[in-house]
Amino acid sequence: MSPDEFRRHGHAVVDWIADYWSSLDQRAVLPAGPPGAVAARLPPRPPERGEGFDRILADLDSVIAPGLTHWQHPGYFGYFPANTSGPSVLGDLVSAGLGVQGMLWATGPACTEVETVMLDWLAELLDLPARFRSTGSGGGVIQDSASSATLVAVLVALHRTGGGRWREHGVERRHRIYTSTQGHSSIEKAARIAGLGDDAVRAVEVDPDTLAMEPAALRAAIEADRAAGLVPTAVVATIGTTSTTAVDPLPAIGEICREYGVWLHVDAAYAGSAAICPELRYTHAGLEYADSYCFDPHKWLLTGFDCDAFWVADRAELIEALSILPEYLRNAATESGAVIDYRDWQVPLGRRFRSLKLWFVLRWYGAEGLRAHVRAGVALADRFAGWVRADERFEVVAPHPFSLVCFRLRTRAGAGDSRAPSSTDANANGTDADANGTGAELDRANAELLDRVNGTGRVYLTHTRVGGRHTLRLAVGSPYTREEHVAEAWRLITDAATASQVGRS
Repeated sequence: MSPDEFRRHGHAVVDWIADYWSSLDQRAVLPAGPPGAVAARLPPRPPERGEGFDRILADLDSVIAPGLTHWQHPGYFGYFPANTSGPSVLGDLVSAGLGVQGMLWATGPACTEVETVMLDWLAELLDLPARFRSTGSGGGVIQDSASSATLVAVLVALHRTGGGRWREHGVERRHRIYTSTQGHSSIEKAARIAGLGDDAVRAVEVDPDTLAMEPAALRAAIEADRAAGLVPTAVVATIGTTSTTAVDPLPAIGEICREYGVWLHVDAAYAGSAAICPELRYTHAGLEYADSYCFDPHKWLLTGFDCDAFWVADRAELIEALSILPEYLRNAATESGAVIDYRDWQVPLGRRFRSLKLWFVLRWYGAEGLRAHVRAGVALADRFAGWVRADERFEVVAPHPFSLVCFRLRTRAGAGDSRAPSSTDANANGTDADANGTGAELDRANAELLDRVNGTGRVYLTHTRVGGRHTLRLAVGSPYTREEHVAEAWRLITDAATASQVGRS
């Protein structure tokens, strides 16, 4: 493809993306085809001769778009947001066009130095502790995801605890990683990849009201493991758990980690973005205890996947744990000690110029624009939670400090029965029940409600379990979502609940 051909077809691709964004509200959020539908539209073998670009572009409309879950749709309320934006896409385009491989400073000086500065910019926006800045003992790096950040944190914690030795006097060291029962599945995966196995992860009980880690339970677990000859190695605390966005009490957890010499990693994958707003920064209280911290700009900060911002308080420990320098990577800049080689800050060797899209986003929106985006999501979630509380058929089941609301039907009866399930009616499975039906029946009612709502094609919600009960999640975050879209979601939910009650009457 010549530069002139690239220019012509590139304009067509940008036009296609702009048209796609403009038409999102007219599309169904979820694809209608069964599994295998997209694969069936593709030829069984690659073309022998190249095809015209017009044909490729046409297949975006006929093959790809109909088979997508549209994460940027204004009615997408599932999981957590996975934002992108115009400046992010253009930054990615430039990165792809440059084709830089930034494994070393020497292989891409601008790639390295822009990333260092962007992580310092983010640290300032979030008001992170000074020791996370590159001007101090620590610094930041872009990982592909919070899962990779957790893995790196676990590897560094293991290195610090064992001094790089997995066995001592011929005896294998049995390490323990702690997180709450609400911690992300990536923590278990990190333990597996690190060779520790699932049994190395201790799930710590949470406060039944806040769903946040209980510091007393953490202390008890660490002391019990020490008494059994195990090695407490790392605690992964969460700001904004996946199920409900619970916030673990960092000050108390941090004190415990400091007392026992345990690495503290703080996972704020979704909710970290909120800290750009001073009024939401309280959730980061105690972060000064953390050895590492991460959040995902690709979730709620208008930066396309993949872009996880990961910081350490002591970069020397990170580099010591991960650095391997074969002869073919040696160069004068590295030997000088005056540069950062980000290959030493991650699991893979290679890396692309991800900081470009972050640079584009931060410059286009500015701190003011990004704060407005986050505040809009929080306000819409608050509005939705108010509607839920005003309808006696429903209940909000967890605090919602950010833009996720967890809620559910609390009764199968008509709207006139406002009794909430009693804690004395819990069945053997730990689910609630009352005169309106067993916990299992209420779970089925909520699952059916979710299916009805998602079946409209207008919105998409996901679910979790809270207190053993099937619970619906509505997460606001798309830059295209406005109050009218949240209001439509609530109307579809209440209409489905009414239709279900009529069907049973």
